[in-house]
Amino acid sequence: MTQPLEPKESYGQILKSTSIIGGSSVIVILLRIIQAKVTAVLLGPAGVGLIGIYGSVTGLISQISGMGIVNSGVRQIAEARGSSDKIKIERTIYTLRRTAIFLGIIGMLVLLIFRDPICQITFGNTDHAGALGVLSLIIFITSVSGGQTALIQGMRRVGDLARLRIFGALFGVLFSIPLVYFFGERGIVPYLVMVSAMGILTSWWYARKILVSQIRVPLRDMISEAQALLRLGLAFMSSGLMNMGAMYLIRVIVVRKLGLDAVGLLQASTAISTVYVGFILSAMSADFYPRLTSVANDNSVCNRIVNEQAEVSLLLAIPGILATLTFAPYVIQIFYSSKFTPAMDILRWSILGILLRVASWPMAFVLLAKGKGEIYVFTEGLFSLVYLGLVILLIHFFELQGVGMAIFGSYVFYWILLFSVIKKISGFSFSTANLRLYALIVPSAALVFLSIYFLPGIWATATGSMITIAVGFYCLRVLSKVVGADKMRKVFSRFKSIIHL
Repeated sequence: MTQPLEPKESYGQILKSTSIIGGSSVIVILLRIIQAKVTAVLLGPAGVGLIGIYGSVTGLISQISGMGIVNSGVRQIAEARGSSDKIKIERTIYTLRRTAIFLGIIGMLVLLIFRDPICQITFGNTDHAGALGVLSLIIFITSVSGGQTALIQGMRRVGDLARLRIFGALFGVLFSIPLVYFFGERGIVPYLVMVSAMGILTSWWYARKILVSQIRVPLRDMISEAQALLRLGLAFMSSGLMNMGAMYLIRVIVVRKLGLDAVGLLQASTAISTVYVGFILSAMSADFYPRLTSVANDNSVCNRIVNEQAEVSLLLAIPGILATLTFAPYVIQIFYSSKFTPAMDILRWSILGILLRVASWPMAFVLLAKGKGEIYVFTEGLFSLVYLGLVILLIHFFELQGVGMAIFGSYVFYWILLFSVIKKISGFSFSTANLRLYALIVPSAALVFLSIYFLPGIWATATGSMITIAVGFYCLRVLSKVVGADKMRKVFSRFKSIIHL
């Protein structure tokens, strides 16, 4: 059985895994900047919007056909690893890989066969039905790649996950951008397929390094094992389906009400708002979730490491979020172009919502680690309904900016909901350190946000810059205190080595 770490060691483990994923994210972010910039210049808001809608369709079908087995596979492998059950690990891996292939084929066929009605629902015509047919390949690729990545994640090979992200992004850029450059909008479909193909190649390369016995599981036993994956997987699938369904419906609402250019602006703001904190959220999925699963039956240890993860995540996230709020117009031009400047107001509301997402996720993982699938579905479903409802309401009064307001409002609701649920399940309460951190974050973010609307441009930028610098130094000092100066130096050395990979 995996033994829980002492507090300082636990903080060090959190920062170590986050720094490894963070180091890879620096490279991934730079590659995404290049990719976003080129596609924005070549295709404009309408082209970026088309990419977003295609992504919503394939993501929705992938969520349904995947049945959540990738996430449940991570949990099963992590649980078996925590108890040193080698046979269980091998059986889960064998079943997961074959089930992922089977479900990928089913999902691909669904989109291929029903491409015409799906296109009619999405665009109001069938002009893009042929493109959706080709994009059905992504469903199969995503499923197989997800099975391989689940193996790496469940075994907590954080370094391999980091390298997988780097090379997947690098190959995606190298092979996809030329397609858009030479073929314009006609290159979008092969571009998306190529990005997915690079993902499956890199995930296979690192998954093959995990040495497991080549066992053969009888069909009857494999079906039984698959049922165990599917029981929890259905919870993941249901919640993911509701989230992806809400995203899909919101894009349909925007394209019908405001046009394809507006979807492009929404896509741009969504990408930018998550690009900085992406490494923190990825680290939670990559290392925190498997680690929490191994101690999920001990409420006191579980609650302690949730508080530790929340504290480290917020300390890392808040300086970048404040900087994004302050320099939103420049960030948009760096990532995209001046044509995307109207996305500025959506971005500022969205980034506030993302801050609450960082604060909420450690609590959400408690439900997954404890196998509370029904409650997880309930919380995610309520969040999706509130998000969709706020979009429908606010887009009527504030047009596209209302979507950003809806993101913020829905995450306020989500944070309150999760805290109430987790408190009831495990007796969770925030540590003194986290309460102190909230007392800093809330007024700091509010001051930066409000200064943008009530102060002249140069004074708003100056105010936001000073607050960002001051909060950044405070966060660094607290991190050094909880982790230790020596470990901080080791972490940043590892961070640099990943960057120079």
